[in-house]
Amino acid sequence: MDLLGSLAGGQPQQSHVTDSGDFLKCSRKGCTAEAGYRLLWNNPKIHSPERRKVWLACPEHTGYLRDFLHARGFWKSTEPLGPADS
Repeated sequence: MDLLGSLAGGQPQQSHVTDSGDFLKCSRKGCTAEAGYRLLWNNPKIHSPERRKVWLACPEHTGYLRDFLHARGFWKSTEPLGPADS
């Protein structure tokens, strides 16, 4: 267990690393933090109802990005990233 894992109550932190060794980065402009969530959205004026676009978000920016999409009627759901997303 790493130091951050021990500070998080004994739970090891899950890292979302791509096959190329890069981690999944938050979509918020200027943010370089690792993403922990994906926000699913679509623009109903140009996308079919079943289509889902994805923005990635770190814990700090999840609410900001969700509110941005929700204000425009684009937000559909927020989901935690899982091992299959890496």
